[in-house]
Amino acid sequence: MITSQLYDLFIKCNGVSTDTRTIKKGNLFFSLKGENFDGNKYALEAIKKGAKYAVVDREKIENPNFIKVDDVLNSLQKLSTFHRLKLSKTKIIAITGSNGKTTTKELIKNILNEKYKTTATKGNLNNHIGVPLTLLQIDKNSDFAIVEMGANHIGEIEFLTNLIKPDIGYITNFGKAHLDGFGGIKGVIQGKSELYNWLLKNNKPILINSDDTIQSNFINSNSITFGIKGKAKFIFKEENNGDFLTVKYNKNKIDSNLIGSYNFNNIQAAITLGLYFKIEIKSIKNAIKNFTPKNNRSQYIIRNNKKIILDAYNANPTSMHLAIDSFLKYSGSKILILGDMLELGKYSKKEHQSIIDKLDKIKIKAFLLGNEFYKLQKQSITVLFFKTKNDLISEIIKNKIEEKNILIKGSRGMKMEEVLEVI
Repeated sequence: MITSQLYDLFIKCNGVSTDTRTIKKGNLFFSLKGENFDGNKYALEAIKKGAKYAVVDREKIENPNFIKVDDVLNSLQKLSTFHRLKLSKTKIIAITGSNGKTTTKELIKNILNEKYKTTATKGNLNNHIGVPLTLLQIDKNSDFAIVEMGANHIGEIEFLTNLIKPDIGYITNFGKAHLDGFGGIKGVIQGKSELYNWLLKNNKPILINSDDTIQSNFINSNSITFGIKGKAKFIFKEENNGDFLTVKYNKNKIDSNLIGSYNFNNIQAAITLGLYFKIEIKSIKNAIKNFTPKNNRSQYIIRNNKKIILDAYNANPTSMHLAIDSFLKYSGSKILILGDMLELGKYSKKEHQSIIDKLDKIKIKAFLLGNEFYKLQKQSITVLFFKTKNDLISEIIKNKIEEKNILIKGSRGMKMEEVLEVI
């Protein structure tokens, strides 16, 4: 079946599903395959649960509601781009980067929603499956759609950008994330830059942090620039407001519920787009103030008279160093509870050692969890190493944490939020 015919069926449905556990009546079901499952086996179940049609590429059972294609994933991706080309009213903003993608996306959405009908990637549906699903969720009446793109190897951002065909794009930063897949920091820069290269080729505006030496190389007459200095079109200043970030633009102070200097660029980017799209500063202030982090992303928690920074959604060397540096600015006693940084490949030993060396230098109490840290354990007055989470939890239960400020951070696979239960 050709894409235009599949689209005619898609518009008769009330959404797309790839999971029979959450399918809704009237959905178009795509029988995707994974390492440990074959969605074709669930196509009939999807129909029984209310799906109007099921897209299959292997199922031999004849069913009038089955749509046969050569490759289900490829059909999903082609359908999403076909739909994107129908969105003539909608401006699409693409976001990628090593850190801060989701926070920046949500801040931009909050601001644009003050004036425009805006939709955005839900959760972190930002890969070769998630991006097509996001595109297919965009309503033709939306003024803006913000699409997040993730990647762990060169070529992935270029592929996703070709699906999205964005009207504007932004790279949050170039950090030491997914070093294994990218083959090092040079690979990260090359891979993330695929978004800017596409935008330049298609004469589209680029949002650029002019303080970033790598991003500044992409500045042209069509760029939207922000920063704290230089010739940026939008100039900001970070101000101290206790535990939370305050940003100053001209004479306007914009308060937030975000912690850590590492969120300063995220706020700058969101405000810049708001100003660029003619949103009043009063509305921008309201949108920023009403945003509160969740899902283990830079969450600020008060528990048992302690300030806890729960930043356990993910971690890489860049974000780990930034989180520690920001945490050190807090007054009062402090302790770090850090988990392994995953997907670093041959760079893992070096990057975990850099964290240990940093802790030795600043002489701060720390609990380090996971095989990567544990392999590098050594005698230390301030740092304790734990191979398993049960060992760490047992230590915390046995010797209650007395420090008033606690930072909990680690890669998603470490599930560091589970430690919170015993603090």
